[in-house]
Amino acid sequence: MTAVIHKPISQLKITWPLLPDDFILPDDPVDNIEHPLIASGLRQSVLADSELMQDALAVTNFALCAAIDDRTICKAPDWMYVKPVQPWPHSYPRRSYTPHTEGTIPFVVMEFLSATYGAEYSVEHTEEIGKWFFYEQVIQVPRYVIFRPTTGIIEVYMLESGRYENQSPDENGRYLIPGLELFLGVWQGTREDRTGYWLRWWNAAGELLLWPEERAENERQRAEDERQRADRAQQDRELAQTLLEQERQRNQELLARLAALGIDPE
Repeated sequence: MTAVIHKPISQLKITWPLLPDDFILPDDPVDNIEHPLIASGLRQSVLADSELMQDALAVTNFALCAAIDDRTICKAPDWMYVKPVQPWPHSYPRRSYTPHTEGTIPFVVMEFLSATYGAEYSVEHTEEIGKWFFYEQVIQVPRYVIFRPTTGIIEVYMLESGRYENQSPDENGRYLIPGLELFLGVWQGTREDRTGYWLRWWNAAGELLLWPEERAENERQRAEDERQRADRAQQDRELAQTLLEQERQRNQELLARLAALGIDPE
């Protein structure tokens, strides 16, 4: 029997080729319909920030690629943000991203756990290539987030000396994500018929970054408040005009009575 000798991590050859056009990406079915909703919420709340979105990718289930010993490896994080990204020169949609060749390393990748989780913590690198190993040792993503939507538990790992270490939250239970300069935290509520835990962004001032429908509702409420203020101002003007007219009438009546008595009002 011949023993199989695996290379140590330090001897793996890592390169950054573009994904070949004929490369067949995995077409695994989504095993949890809630995950795309959570990912969409993360993206939609930063879309309004033109500076964050310029030359950036904020994507879900998008192939993140590298080559290990000339073997192309792709993982599809549930959510990823990278900036800057080189412009896409083709007419057809971009379907993958290779760091160093097409832009910088992603600032953050996220995985949402389901009942079949396991690969998110995998450091396997001789056969299947685990996600943890890929993000930590190959891509070297500065922040790796693992989120359990059913319980609202969030784990944020930061790359320190080549290894992921737990990042501590701030006093509000949120985590600073450098590069976005936003804080990631858990919010509980309802959106798109899903009630539960969501990942959301807060800015440095502690303000929640709103979803489009929340921004629209705020605008509607501001417009309604402005309409009510305008109505009150109009009512105040009408009342003032009424009071002035009443005062004018009283003055005229007084002058008439003085005249009837033969008294000169002057």
